[in-house]
Amino acid sequence: MDNARETAESVINNANKEAEDIKRNRLLEAKEEILKEKAEIEKEREARRNELQRFEQRLINREEILDKKSDQMDRRERNIKQKENEAQKLKDKAQDLERKQQEELERIAKLSREEARDILFSNLENELQLDLALRVKQGEEKIREECDRVARMIITTAIQKWAADQVVENTVSVVSLPNDEMKGRIIGREGRNIRMLESLTGIDLIIDDTPEAVILSGFDPIRREIARMTLEKLIIDGRIHPARIEEMVEKSQKEMETRIREEGEQAMFKVGVTGIHPEIVKLLGKLRFRTSYGQNVLQHSMEVAFLSGTMAAELGLDPTVAKRAGLLHDIGKALNSEIEGPHALIGAKFAEKHKESRDVVHAIAAHHEDEEQQTIEAVLIQAADAISAARPGARRETLETYIKRLEKLETLANSFEGVEKAFAIQAGREIRIMVRPDLVDDSLSAKMARDIVRRIEEELEYPGQIKVTVIRETRSVEYAK
Repeated sequence: MDNARETAESVINNANKEAEDIKRNRLLEAKEEILKEKAEIEKEREARRNELQRFEQRLINREEILDKKSDQMDRRERNIKQKENEAQKLKDKAQDLERKQQEELERIAKLSREEARDILFSNLENELQLDLALRVKQGEEKIREECDRVARMIITTAIQKWAADQVVENTVSVVSLPNDEMKGRIIGREGRNIRMLESLTGIDLIIDDTPEAVILSGFDPIRREIARMTLEKLIIDGRIHPARIEEMVEKSQKEMETRIREEGEQAMFKVGVTGIHPEIVKLLGKLRFRTSYGQNVLQHSMEVAFLSGTMAAELGLDPTVAKRAGLLHDIGKALNSEIEGPHALIGAKFAEKHKESRDVVHAIAAHHEDEEQQTIEAVLIQAADAISAARPGARRETLETYIKRLEKLETLANSFEGVEKAFAIQAGREIRIMVRPDLVDDSLSAKMARDIVRRIEEELEYPGQIKVTVIRETRSVEYAK
């Protein structure tokens, strides 16, 4: 037991010594860390103190610089005031000299100051007006040349990208017959079949000596197409009598409604326009069966959409509005037989009624200037419409109408005072007017051209556009003897 106790005490004593040693070592380490942190804090404090001193020195230097600048400003201000006083004295002296000079000039010229000033200003005004007119003319010519160059480039690019075939359509349709015996069956007993067909379709059937053919004549292309479809069905079926005719007419009318919708949807798809109201799509389909001077209106509308979209893209604009307005610009032609008024305004009202955007509605209304153009898209639609209508072979007119239009064009130009001769050229697409130089000067020439254009637009009907050129030629003739 005594040995165990001694061993335990020995272990405890050793443990206490080790604990003391560990404690002592920990205290030494803690003191060393405290000294290190204290040294770092002192170093940081010294660095901040030095930085504050440098900042204080900069402030002192800046304050000294500001004081110097303030002194300089004070000196400059004193110098300026002194120079202002000197300038005022010189001004007073100059005014006094000017007054004496004016009095002496009035005495010599026997004119008052107001009279002399009026004469001087009058002469100066005349010189300035002449110089201004020359500068304006030069500027207009330069701008016109640049605009013409850019416009030709844009229009040429648009036409190159869209080169569709031109198809001229007629107001009659021809239906081929398997034999001449079929003519008698179409006419029917005492003409009852042909009368029934004409009354139901509103189209005249011309049965003459033309072998194996019947001519359908009428100015409503949709009715004419329904009559053609009906007659072809009857010929294939072989049963031609009033009841069967009525049945086939009704069937053809339903097929025509479907075809009209499909034509409108196909036009939308080709142009790349979506979200059009079904009623407007129906009008587009109807345009497939309408012509203007022989040009198919739906084909023309698609061409205007492509041209205006291309030109809008060339100008850096969004082509979506231009394409949409170009496709819809003539929808009023499908309604103008039902509603009185210009087709542009009729189409615009219909488009507005069916939630088309304001820009599209405005472009439709303004493409024939029934409304003042306020957007670039409206101008592009008008230009594309003129390009499509003016392309060679796009439109046609009878010889009689053509000659009358040329005569009216020349007569209208000759009615202006100062016109010596007027010539309609380029198949009536341009008129050149020779004026008398002693009655019409350069400024009146430009005004006359604008007035003639306005009269042509108000009084004549014509396809495409007409260029008006006023020529003023001055000749000086002398004889050497």
